[in-house]
Amino acid sequence: MSELRDTRLEKAEQLRQAGHNPYAYSWKSTHSAAELQKKYADLENGTEVEVEVAIAGRIMNRRVFGKLAFFTIQDETGTIQLFLDRKKIKAAMGEENPEAFGQLKNLTDAGDFIGVRGSVRRTDKGELSVSADHYEILTKSLLPLPDKWHGLTDVEKRYRQRYVDLIVNPDVRETFRRRAKITAGIRQYLDAEGFIEIETPVLQTSAGGAAAKPFVTYHNATEMEMYLRIATELHLKRLIVGGFEKVFELGRIFRNEGVSTRHNPEFTSIEIYQAYADYDDMMALTETLVVDAAEKVIGTLEIDYQGEQINLQAPWKRITMHDAVKEATGVDFAALDDLDAAKAAAKEAGIHGCGDMASIGKILNEAFEQKVEETLMQPTFITDYPVEISPLAKPHRSKPGLVERFELFIVGRETANSFSELTDPVDQRQRLEAQAAAKAAGDEEANDVDEDFLTALEYGMPPTGGLGIGIDRLVMLLTNSPSIRDVIAFPLMRPEKAAEAEAE
Repeated sequence: MSELRDTRLEKAEQLRQAGHNPYAYSWKSTHSAAELQKKYADLENGTEVEVEVAIAGRIMNRRVFGKLAFFTIQDETGTIQLFLDRKKIKAAMGEENPEAFGQLKNLTDAGDFIGVRGSVRRTDKGELSVSADHYEILTKSLLPLPDKWHGLTDVEKRYRQRYVDLIVNPDVRETFRRRAKITAGIRQYLDAEGFIEIETPVLQTSAGGAAAKPFVTYHNATEMEMYLRIATELHLKRLIVGGFEKVFELGRIFRNEGVSTRHNPEFTSIEIYQAYADYDDMMALTETLVVDAAEKVIGTLEIDYQGEQINLQAPWKRITMHDAVKEATGVDFAALDDLDAAKAAAKEAGIHGCGDMASIGKILNEAFEQKVEETLMQPTFITDYPVEISPLAKPHRSKPGLVERFELFIVGRETANSFSELTDPVDQRQRLEAQAAAKAAGDEEANDVDEDFLTALEYGMPPTGGLGIGIDRLVMLLTNSPSIRDVIAFPLMRPEKAAEAEAE
């Protein structure tokens, strides 16, 4: 690699000596590769159109045959061939630079950026080309691209050097185009429905709105310990208190957790809050949002995800957590009112780790996570959660001990979470104080008491439905991506030396 880099550095110097800047300032193109391919799709073999076009891109491969050369260049839209004829280039550029064709042959490499002007030609073999008369080397690449036949196949390197991954893998570029369309489409849909997006603080004095371990930082000027937000919930609810009735924010969330195919410590979610709505309204909104995104971005509701056929056609299945666990294990935790009996039933059903749990609700949730969650391949709303694991949700209006909450599962993973939001400030204080006690006892994912949020609730919040959707997981689904790292442009990676030591 070092020798190749040295050779390319020498070529850059030769260009300078010849009066050419190997790192140009600008270039004006008239067309993209895709535009030319579309416009001249019907051009017959061996035909040339005497029209001047200008195009620029990265050289992906080079073939040189004496007085002819064929380069393939790639821009954001695709690829096109350059037909480079010594005679034509000399006629156009020779008076100013007699060595123009020789420099093109000898001082360019795959990876360089080049701009050309010329006519449009389809070769005798049927390849649409720009037949160049003028060219300019725009950027000299010092490092070689991966082998054209194998691309960048090392998964770790693909994530670490995403810029190279994007260069050589067109499917990766398409994934991020789709991601951009998904987020833009969601915003457009909500805007049309009367929602407005308001940004909330990333730095917070109290981490809340989710059960998660926060990242801790320190603000020197105010001498305060602060947290990167683990949710946007509590500030968006403050906006509802303040009089907004339909608000959302799509943005980054930070949780100090492990890394897996489903988790990245920095991820993207959207949280949506609507006054005078409940979790039933949020279910309907979730369906329409996801269906709208799928139809706009991939054009179908019948999708293949890693070999599994998924049907997004609404309405989606709805089932309570109690019923889902009962179907999977045969245990009806709703019929048990004795903690020891619930622990014994869980153990008999092969549910592990319940021995120290302090409530039947937590055992129920553990049973769901172990026995049900990964089986939910088709879109399924799991409803009516135990109050112990839902400190911000309103008590169920007809089922004691439960709250009005749902989570959406698709392909075995949580994709959305929603509540009929808790609006009783006294009840909310009790739950947050219970969370604070759990945190003091060692639960790193429990919340503190956010006094300012409680003050806001005491001014009165109207009945409200809240919804959170994991954007990364939705993009994974709609791009057939197996890992969250495939849909985050620059995922968190261990330093290479640490990763190599761990592998050994």
